[in-house]
Amino acid sequence: MSPSVARILTAVVLLPILIASIVIPKLALLFVLLAAVALVIALLEFWTLARKQKIRADPVAGLLGAAALLVVFYFAKPREPPDLLLIVAILILLTICSLVAAMLRGAPFERMISSAGVTVLGVMYVVLLGGHLVALRTGFSPQLSKHLLAFFFLVLMGSDAAAYYGGKAFGRHKLAPSISPGKTWEGAVAGMLASLLLAALAHYWFFPELRLKFALPLAAAMNVMGVLGDLTESALKRSTGTKDTANILPGHGGVLDRIDSLLFNAPLIYYFAQEYFR
Repeated sequence: MSPSVARILTAVVLLPILIASIVIPKLALLFVLLAAVALVIALLEFWTLARKQKIRADPVAGLLGAAALLVVFYFAKPREPPDLLLIVAILILLTICSLVAAMLRGAPFERMISSAGVTVLGVMYVVLLGGHLVALRTGFSPQLSKHLLAFFFLVLMGSDAAAYYGGKAFGRHKLAPSISPGKTWEGAVAGMLASLLLAALAHYWFFPELRLKFALPLAAAMNVMGVLGDLTESALKRSTGTKDTANILPGHGGVLDRIDSLLFNAPLIYYFAQEYFR
């Protein structure tokens, strides 16, 4: 099966579940569970990349920290400072516990810094960033949450698909050959155009509350952040000589491969919504 066909089949299977968890208020918990499972798997994939460089994370401290962050995001309410204080407290405890766990593990001590570092970085990169989607689903009114998440996934998934297939069809000039040889400027332009068109479609279709003069810049910023997130994850894989973080999703690779562009954008859409719809 070609990668293009595999990508389509994976989307056909998973997208209806994702859409249902967004548009049906009673399935909000399903979205939270899907997000939590995806983030934990992506975190484990990140640590697996580190293992290929002989850097061993501490899974107990890391998973406990990830679980605590997800609980905070689940109960988060926009513009309430105690949530931020809890997040800071969790990261402080995670840092201390990761260092203590690396110390107790013993020799070789020259890997203690890298071990504790990759534990904390993995939780911050995957769960701290991605957990904002949980807060977006539970912290706003059901109707607004539905519209925000629909806009978020429509723009990012649509631009990602346009960049992939546009690059396949018209790609001639490499975007970042030393990081991701498959990405082209033509694909990036196709992705940007798709993100703007889909943002306009979302405004006129189901999200008139988000004015077009804000929807278009937001979509453009999301597209740029998505490309940066994608390239960052590609660089991480290149540092370990890995093509995909896993083989869980046919045509996509691992979960981290699929959500890399979402991670950088989750805080962006959350804090934009917090200010715009205050």
